Parts: sequence; C-alpha cells; structure tokens
Amino acid sequence: MFTGVSERNMHLFRWVLIISWLLLIVSLFYDPISTTLTDPNNLLSPLRDGLINRESCVLVQGECLIEEPYQVGARVFWGMVVPCAIMIVLVFGHETWRRICPLYFLSQIPRALGLKPLLNIDKNYWLTNNHLYLQFALFFIGLNCRILFVNSDRVVLALFLILTIVSAVTMVFIYGGRSWCHYVCPFGMVQTVFTGPRGLLGTKAHQAPPRTITQSMCRSVDATTGKEKSTCINCKSPCLDIDSEKAYWNQLTKSGRRLIQYGYLGLVIGYFAYYWLYAGNFDYYLSGAWTHEPSQLATLFNPGFYIFGQPIAIPKLVAAPLTLAFFVVISYLVCTRLEKLTRAYVRKKNLNISTEQILHRFFSICTFLAFNIFFIYGGRPEIMRFPIPLQFLFQSFVVLVSSIWLYRTWGRSNQKYTNESLANSFRRQLKKFPLDFSQFLEGRSLDDLKPDELGVLSKVLPNFSRQEYFSIYKGVLQEALEARHFSAANSLEVLESIRQKLSLNEKEHYQALTELSKENPYLLYISSRQSPFLERRQPRLSEQSSLSEEPTQLRKGQQVSSNSEKTELR
Repeated sequence: MFTGVSERNMHLFRWVLIISWLLLIVSLFYDPISTTLTDPNNLLSPLRDGLINRESCVLVQGECLIEEPYQVGARVFWGMVVPCAIMIVLVFGHETWRRICPLYFLSQIPRALGLKPLLNIDKNYWLTNNHLYLQFALFFIGLNCRILFVNSDRVVLALFLILTIVSAVTMVFIYGGRSWCHYVCPFGMVQTVFTGPRGLLGTKAHQAPPRTITQSMCRSVDATTGKEKSTCINCKSPCLDIDSEKAYWNQLTKSGRRLIQYGYLGLVIGYFAYYWLYAGNFDYYLSGAWTHEPSQLATLFNPGFYIFGQPIAIPKLVAAPLTLAFFVVISYLVCTRLEKLTRAYVRKKNLNISTEQILHRFFSICTFLAFNIFFIYGGRPEIMRFPIPLQFLFQSFVVLVSSIWLYRTWGRSNQKYTNESLANSFRRQLKKFPLDFSQFLEGRSLDDLKPDELGVLSKVLPNFSRQEYFSIYKGVLQEALEARHFSAANSLEVLESIRQKLSLNEKEHYQALTELSKENPYLLYISSRQSPFLERRQPRLSEQSSLSEEPTQLRKGQQVSSNSEKTELR
C-alpha cells in the first residue's frame, strides 16, 4: 500500500519512529514521570489501573499481587507496540513494516557509513538452508525470555532491545543488505506467517511494470538526480521485499516451513495458556500486571504451575519452556496429521487440488487462527480500558480483516500467480502495437482482460503476421526471464499455452531463446542455489525509474554503492 510513498518521506517517518523507540529504551533505564500516570488516584490519567474492571487485587497462585504505581515503558512496548506490528503486517503487508521498521533502519548503519559487506552470504550454506529453523529457535527462546526475565524487568528489557540492535547491526556489517531481516530476525519469521502470499492491502509486485522498484525493495535517493534507485545486493533470493508472493510460493515446501507455520500457532496458544497455568487464572494476564510485576527474577524457582488451586513443584524456569515446547509439538503433530488426511481424502475423491494447494490452505488457516487467537489476548490489557462496545468493535474488526484476508488468500495458487504475471507481460507487448483493441474486445480494453481470458487474444488478432506473433512471444519470454518467474530450461513447458494461442512451435521458442542469449546472455546463464527456477532477480531500471543498469550489479553478492547511500541515516 505504501510502496509508492517516496523514500524521502519514509526516511523522515523512520526517523520519528527510531527516536520514539530510543526514547522508550531510555525510559526503561530512567523514568521519573510515568508513575504518576499509573497511580489509581490520578483520576485524569487514562493509564491509571483503576479504569480496569477487575477485583481490587490480582491473584497469582492464590496470593494477592501487590501493585504500586509503576513506569509504563514495558507496558507500552508489550501492550501497544508489539500488537500494532502484528496488525500492520497482516493488514498492510510486510512491505509496509519493512519500510518503517526501526530495527531495520538501525541495522543499515554499516551501509550508511559506506562499509561493504565482509562476507558473501551465499557461501554460508548452513544459514541459507536452515535459517527458518534458526529464526524459530530464536523466537522460541525469546518467548521464554519474556516470561522468565524480560516482561516486567525494565532494565533487562532495555538490555534485551539493545542486544537485538547490536546483533542486527553486526549481521549487516558482516553480510550486508537485509541479511538480518531475512535470515536471523525472529520477527522475520512472524512476517512470513502473517503475510502469506500478500498482506490484505499489500501491492501486487508481479503486476508491476518491469524494471521498477517494488514493495519494500532496498532503495535510496540518487544525490544527483533526486530520484529513487535500487540498492539491492541480492542477499536473499527469492526476496520477500521484491515480490512477497513469488517468495511465498517458492519457499512453500522449504525445509522448516511447516515448523514455523504450525509451530507458531502452537507458540501463540502455549504462550497465553501458560499465564493461566502459572497464576491459576486469566486475570493475571488480562490485568497487565505481568508488565510491572515486582521482582520477576525472584519467581524463577517458584512453582511453575498452579492448577485447580494446587501448586506443582516444577520450577517456573523449567515449566515455561516445557509448556511452550508441548504446545509446539501438539500443534505440529495435529496440523501435519490433518494435512495428510486431507491429501488422502483428495486422492480418494479424485479432486482437482494439488498437494501444494492443500499445504497453502492449511498454512492460511493457521495464519487466520493465530491472528485471531493473538488478538483475543494480545493487547487485551490496553483494550479492556475502553468501554465494552468499543472492545466488541475492535474484536469485530480483527475478525473482519482476518476473514477478508483468508477469503482472498484461499484461492491463490502458484499457477494463478504465474498466469497473472504472463498475462500482464502479454498486455505490455500488445500495447506496443498502434491498434485500437477495444474494437475487437466489445468495448473493453486490454487491461480489462483477466488472465484466464488470454485465449480470446488468438481471435482478436487476425491480421497479425507470424513475425509479430513471434515478437510478442519473445517479449513475454524476456520479461519472464528478467523477473525470474522461471528459467530458460523450463520455459518451453511453462509457455506452452501461450505458444498455442499464438500458433507458434517449439522451433520458434528456441529461436527466441537464441536471440535473447545474444542480446542478454545473463538471462540464460545465471544460476541459483535456492530454487527450481532461476531466482536471482537483478533489478535493472530504466533511466525513467532512475535505477542503475550497469552489468556489475548483476554479479551475485556484489554490493551496489554510491555516495547517496551514505545519506540513509543522516
């Protein structure tokens, strides 16, 4: 949705967010002001705890938790910032979050200083092949740290955030680009889960004109022309920031993909369930007392479970990870079992649904459930401060947006994505001819044609010569290879339906490949380690879009550098 917002404006907005975030971190160390806002006697403060409709004290394992006025830094971060980030990702798409993320902004300090990456991330085979497992493990550890150490201890939370910033900067210093976001950041895994093929209001990168900046592609402003240009160094392929749906379909069956989708659902359920298992009631969580609980670290060896009025002598230090691991395993086993049963049913009934499509729909259901379960509890301490009608309105909004997202995502498929990409390329090739196509399309324009209506083109172009058909086909092939929708090796199979509609044969297909190999050799011979298709997308923007077309940008792993890049954090 915000892809078209200029980099200058987004740069200013990022500065506002980063300053706010740094002030929040500072407040975790020193905050002499906000205690007055949480004083129940301060009738003018919307943050006073007296506004919550609950008992006079919160019971934790049968004992009253004594609360006093407290600093709000931790509560703001856990109760407001984190839920807002989740909502932004599903509604506006990862592309919006990636462009405003304060952590991404700070991670680019090495690039702003003109430092080139020390290593090529393509050579770190373990990380590129297993990053989903790493991200899930870090997320699992992070949730346990929240429950055990971080939730209400402001200094520990501040140190945790500072350590995260240092880790992000270090990763980018070593590997460059968005290597932190793609391969290490635990929230990057969450973005994968909640984005799916595309956010609710996300843009359609595969329908954008060729050689343009799409979604949250790395970019900067050229100091001489004042126009935006790509600074992509190909640290990930396929790249979620260039085309999220392409990355989604390409990595749908990647090792670890089921774990993060099914396991994340288990983590969401297990995280909120643990508060009840620990305190013996949900009021402990819903009150928000866990964001300012005195002496959180002192409870590490207290009983970790309190069920039906009975403490269970398993230390909290062990009980929390045990609970989260249990729910992850149960969620993973149940979802994979249901997936197998569904595949068996589809085979038995001879339904026209591919294994890939079944997996996609199970992933979509998990995202829908995780989103709604999260917002039943996520941010609830703050939501409960509003009148009951507003609480129901918010929950209705959550269900509405997630339902619309599920409805739109349900029918997506890799085949549909490819057909839409080829159809748009087809339109662009036809628009090169000075013809009024509306006379052949009963008043409709080429833009009105849907991808599955490509067959009509063979009927509306009766006067085209075979050479013109060949020119159209060659243009479609070139655009598809540039966008890395497939490789030269499998292009014959993918474009078979288009050749049939244009009455072209295989010989002419190979002729087009031969001509393209002479004009743009890199299209055919650059290979990729990650995909059955040719994945290494190297943006080459025209002068109109102010992106560099230098051949050096096509070398795998090479950083694009310019003086203007150093202004990113200034």
